[in-house]
Amino acid sequence: MARAKSKAAYMISSVAEQYEIHPQTLRLYEREGLLKPSRSEGNTRLYTDDDLDRLEVILHLTRDLGVNLAGVEIILNMREKMGEMQLQIQEFVATLNRELVARANPQPPSRNTLIPVINARPPAPPASNSRRGR
Repeated sequence: MARAKSKAAYMISSVAEQYEIHPQTLRLYEREGLLKPSRSEGNTRLYTDDDLDRLEVILHLTRDLGVNLAGVEIILNMREKMGEMQLQIQEFVATLNRELVARANPQPPSRNTLIPVINARPPAPPASNSRRGR
C-alpha cells in the first residue's frame, strides 16, 4: 500500500483495519520482536510510517510467500545487516574516490611548504689504518 510519508502515528485499531488483520496479530508481531511500535503516555501502541513499511514486508512474506514468523525474523535481520553493509560499501567507495582524485591532481607546493633539507657536506675521508714503521 502506497502512503505519503508523514509524522503521524496510527493506533492499533486503525492499522488492523487498514491491513485487514486482527489487532492480536499486531500484538503477536510485537511480542515476537518483529514490530516495535512506540507508546503514548497512556501506553497505547502507536505505529509510525516506518512501522507500517515493516508491517507490509512482514505481511508480504507471510501471506504471499508463506514464510513463518521465525523465517520472517531471519529475513528482516538479514535485510538490516545488508543495509548496514551497503552503507559501509558506499562510504568505502566515496573514500576511495576522494583518494584517487587527490592522487590524480596533486597540489603544487606553496611558498610556505616545508622542503626537506639534503646534507650538503661532502663525506669525510676514510680513516687510514696503515701501519708505519714496518
